[in-house]
Amino acid sequence: MIDTASLQKYSLFGALQGEEIDKLRPFLESAQAAAGDTIVREGEPNDRIYFIVEGRVAVSKKGVPLLEIGEGETFGEMELLDVMPTAATIVALAPCRFVTISNRAIHGIFHLDTRIFGIIIMNLARDLSRRLRAMDEHAAEGGDIK
Repeated sequence: MIDTASLQKYSLFGALQGEEIDKLRPFLESAQAAAGDTIVREGEPNDRIYFIVEGRVAVSKKGVPLLEIGEGETFGEMELLDVMPTAATIVALAPCRFVTISNRAIHGIFHLDTRIFGIIIMNLARDLSRRLRAMDEHAAEGGDIK
């Protein structure tokens, strides 16, 4: 899978100690994709957040390329929180390895330790807020969202 120190680099796990992250290990799953694979498709269900451990992906909406993200970054945050269909299509640009957490796992974390759950949800909200601010800045400058 992925070691605790590597997981601590992801903002979702910010403020969690190593032993707290170790408690989360049973809730983590692994996934892989080959170059060219569609990982999630806009408009379809997705119930998990993906942590890119290796590789690079392209993000597009309505066929319009938005950005590329790689190792150390995440996608799927919105779908983890709401029941709406996937907001964008994600395609692997290279072979990828992921660690994922499903909505069901988040529910399990809530029952395991509400403090850890609270930290994860707060970190998730901060990540989404940062992305929204960046998109607002780009839109205000009349530029592409990247």
